[in-house]
Amino acid sequence: LPNVNGDTLKLSSLKGKVVLLDFWASWCGPCRISNRNLVKMYAKYKNKGFEVFGVSLDDDISKWKAAIKKDKISWLQVNEPGSWRASTAMEWGINAIPTSYLIDKEGNLVAMDIEGKELEKAVKYLLNK
Repeated sequence: LPNVNGDTLKLSSLKGKVVLLDFWASWCGPCRISNRNLVKMYAKYKNKGFEVFGVSLDDDISKWKAAIKKDKISWLQVNEPGSWRASTAMEWGINAIPTSYLIDKEGNLVAMDIEGKELEKAVKYLLNK
């Protein structure tokens, strides 16, 4: 999917890292709160092999980019307009956001929708595995 510069990013390119695949949108209040929490955790673990791959379902690209800036998001971001009808959202069975998937270094799905201390504990475990 395209990032903010229009370059295509692939989730598969992150194999070998612990990845949080995070579906969100700028208009989603709970997503924006989740972003604030993720900013701290990402800063703490990004140099240890942790990556967040944010998939925005925003139709309005300018609102998506403004939310990235306002929320101080520095992790990978891509966008697929179409909300729930976006092909990526349909492939992953997204019917509510935020929805996140924790993926280990080998590309295996290990958890869904964990956050806070539970997410940090899982990331630390997977990074040291």
